[in-house]
This record gives sequence, structure tokens and C-alpha cells, in this order.
Amino acid sequence: MSSPPTAPPSPPETAPGAEPPASRPSPLRRSLAFLRNTWRGLTSMRTALVLLFLLALASLPGALLPQRSLNQQLVDSYFADYPTLAPWLDKVGAFDVFATPWFAAIYLLLMISLCGCLLPRSLEGVRAARATPVATPRNLARLPHHASATLDEEPDAVVARVRSRLGVGSRFGWRCAEATDSEGVRTVSSEKGYLRETGNLVFHISLVGLLVGIAVGKLFGYEGQVIVLANGNQFCNTSILGYDSFRPGLRVDGTDLQPFCVQIDDFTANYLPNGQPDTYRADIGYQDSTQVESGDAGTWSPYELAVNHPLRVDGARVYLTGHGYAPRFTVTWPNGEQRTGEIQWQPVDQTTLLSQGATKFERPGMADDAQRQKSSLAITGLFAPTSSGGKVVTSTYPEMRNPEVAIDVLRGDLGLDDGRGQSIFSVDQSKVDSGQLVRVARANLVPGESTTLDDGTVVRFDDVTPWVALQVSHDPGQSAVLVFAILILIGLGLSLSIKRRRFWVRLTPAGEGRTLVELGGLARTDQAGYGEEFDRLRADLLDPKSDDKKDG
Repeated sequence: MSSPPTAPPSPPETAPGAEPPASRPSPLRRSLAFLRNTWRGLTSMRTALVLLFLLALASLPGALLPQRSLNQQLVDSYFADYPTLAPWLDKVGAFDVFATPWFAAIYLLLMISLCGCLLPRSLEGVRAARATPVATPRNLARLPHHASATLDEEPDAVVARVRSRLGVGSRFGWRCAEATDSEGVRTVSSEKGYLRETGNLVFHISLVGLLVGIAVGKLFGYEGQVIVLANGNQFCNTSILGYDSFRPGLRVDGTDLQPFCVQIDDFTANYLPNGQPDTYRADIGYQDSTQVESGDAGTWSPYELAVNHPLRVDGARVYLTGHGYAPRFTVTWPNGEQRTGEIQWQPVDQTTLLSQGATKFERPGMADDAQRQKSSLAITGLFAPTSSGGKVVTSTYPEMRNPEVAIDVLRGDLGLDDGRGQSIFSVDQSKVDSGQLVRVARANLVPGESTTLDDGTVVRFDDVTPWVALQVSHDPGQSAVLVFAILILIGLGLSLSIKRRRFWVRLTPAGEGRTLVELGGLARTDQAGYGEEFDRLRADLLDPKSDDKKDG
């Protein structure tokens, strides 16, 4: 026999007077509650302080470790010195800290947290600044600072003296509110030090502005370096192709640079007797974007460019960061054709400006590409502005007093047509190792001397031209950073120096022209000093003739 079907259990009955069980919130309400709680936690002051600490902590690797954006050579040296540790640090972006996603995440969360903290706090500060002082407490004797006395004066006379002493109506006086109750008791509530909260708001708002200014500079700014010969050569800020190195901002592609041009007319360097640089000065001319776009090639504005004295033009700054020398060589081939080459050589000793480099030539008039490549020349070696003399050339002083070069002349394929980039300061060593470049001459030359190759080609050392290293920096957030940095100091000074305090006066008529005067004071900050100020107020209000007695 089969058992009869069982009826579904009925829901439990609720006892009379008992509340029904709470229903589970819907997924939408739970999601909104989660977002609300997350926002409250993110925009709390404690979270902002934690994020600020994390940002400072995350910046430590950028200060302690070499950064690729500043000096790739130091990064390579670190890899060579610590071959085991460096790859692990590189995986977390320790050599490019300020471009890592985790640093950007901390930065963004801090910005959101600060903005979320400041918006309600700013509204609260505005309301507090416009609010009247709080009412006078019933028992002033319970306050940290209090005093009372019965004066032989009418309440109106005491009120007038209180107003005068507190500077009611003046710009720098106390903010006061007066009241009179039904029994004729008059009260004066006053408060001073509102600028303390204003200073706090200015400090925090300026901190956000400072971060925004830095972010704008990183997004829309750029920085480039270029070497220009100091014999009338020019550099124009029209394309990134004119730079030797260029570091753009995240939103800069180099196609919309503000065009301006700089012409290096002359360069002068002064040195101390020990070879240490004293002054660098370049006499330049420049054209702003208006002159460049108008096609005016004959008008140049003069300027003296020096270290820590940059040229400011069209929102960019042009700095003089260094200098060196560019030897000039003339090559005369057996058929009489000539080519002159002049390119900067790289200093290898900053104390004496001993320099190394490579000046490269392709033989003209060669229709056969293969033959032309095999007959190219490279003049490599060392240049000494003040030569020590002898077979081994070295420099003893950075100023050009006795210039001399020690050169190797290489002939063969320089690899200029193979599409690969190569350094302007050296030749491709693999070409030398494979025999595609062969040394055909070695000589020490002073200006005007020459050496002859085995095929009759003459290489002459003509002269030397100084070059200058320029750095062009464009930072659209620079002015904002300066303004907000000053405001941070002002806000911090206000918040630390100004004391928020309150002062109350209750005047109770005592009959026969007498008045009971009760005073109370409360400091709203932990700073000391209000006790002395309250004592002065008490003396002025409760013993107005004390000053006359002292004077007498």
C-alpha cells in the first residue's frame, strides 16, 4: 500500500504582538549599501592619511634606485652590479616607479579621497564662517577660564566697553552676538580665530591643486635635449626629429609643438685654475612662434643664456646644461673632390674635457652603391683641448689652449645604409671585428696638419668649434604648482599660528546702577596662550581703572 501524499508544511505563525521576521534586502539595495560604505571609507580623513603615507612610501624606490627616465646608464650599471636582485626589482617597476600602474593607482585613490574629504568639509567651513557665535552657557564658572565682579556701572556702559575692547565692527575684531532675556540679563557671545579653519581648507585644497598641477605637467609636458654647434647653427622646436633625445608627456605625440627657434652665435666658458667650471655663457638669438610662423628669418631677439638663467619663450624654458668640442676635418680624395665634416665629440673626462668621437664621410661621385660603401671613411679617436704633448695624447685643462687630436682613419662599410641606428660618437664595432672596416692610418694632428692615406686621400684637421647642450622643458602645470605650493605654506602657517577661542560676557543688573559681570573663556585648540589673553580681557573689563592706576 502506498502512503497518502503529504501536505507541504505551513509557514510558522507569528505570535500575536510579535514583529514579523525581517526580509532579506534585495541585491540592488545590497549593492548600493556596499558602494555607499566603500565611498564613506574611501573619503574618510584616516584613509586619506593612509594613502598619503603609501604614496610617500611608494616614492622611496624612485629616490633610492636609478630611474630609466633619468639615467639609463645608471640602471644598466645596477643590473651589472646586482645581476640577481635587479631583474626582480624590474618586474615590479622599481626602475620606473612613477610610470607604474600601482603608483598611478595610489595617486588616483589619494586624489579621490582628498576631493571626497574636502567637498563636505569646505561646505561645513563656509557655514561655520557665516554662523553666529554660540549662545552664552548658563554656568560660566564651569569653563576653564572664568571670572566675575560687580561693577558700579550701568549695563549699557559695560556693554559699550565690551564692544570697544572686542573690536566689534572692525575687520580684525571678535565676531559678536548680543542677546537680552525677559529678565533684562544681557549676554555677549564672541569668537575669534575663524582663519584657522580657513587655513586648514586652503592647505588641503592647495595640496589637491598641487597634485593636479603635477599631473597636468606629466600629461601635457615634454622635455628634450639637443646639441647645437656654437657657430651660428640653429635649432627649431617644430618636431621631435630636431632633438637628440625627447621625453614626451603621456598626452604628447610631438606633432603639435609650439614652434620657436634658437641660434647659437657664440659660447664662452671660464674655468678656475684647477679646471673647475666657473661660468658658462652663450650669446644666442631667438624667434618666438609668431616670428617663425610669419616667415621672418632675419629678425632675431638677442639673449644671454647661462646656467640657471634659462630662456623662457612660448611656455617653454631653454636651459644651458653643458658644452664640448666638435673637431672639423676636411677629406680630399685623389680626384680632387672634398668633403668637410664637423660633428660633436663626446667628453669622456669632465675635468679636462678630453673627448672621443667619430666623424664619418661617404665618398662622393660613386654611382655603384657597393663600391661607395667600401670606400667610406671614419675618423675616430681622442681630442684634447689642451694637449699634454707626446705620442699619447691627453688633456690637462678644459679650455682650448693647445688643441690636438689622436685619430684612427677607418675605411670600409660604415653601415649607414642598412637601416639600423648607430651612435654618432662611435662606429659599429662589429664592422671592425668582421673586417668590413679597416684602419688605414693613425696620426696625431694639430689644427692645420694633415695625414695622407695609402690611396692618396688627404685628411686635414682644420679647426675646432665649441658646442652647447640645450634642454627644452615645457610644463603647463608649472605655474599652478608654484601658486599652490605658496598657498600650502600660507594655509599651513594660518592653521598653526592662529588660535580658535571663544569669549562670553553675562551682564546682570544688580540695582542702584550696579552690574554683575560674569566672564567665561574657552580655547578650541590645544595651543597655549589663551590664559594670558583671557587675563588681559578680564583686567580690561572688570578693572577698567587698573591701567590708570599703573600710569599714575
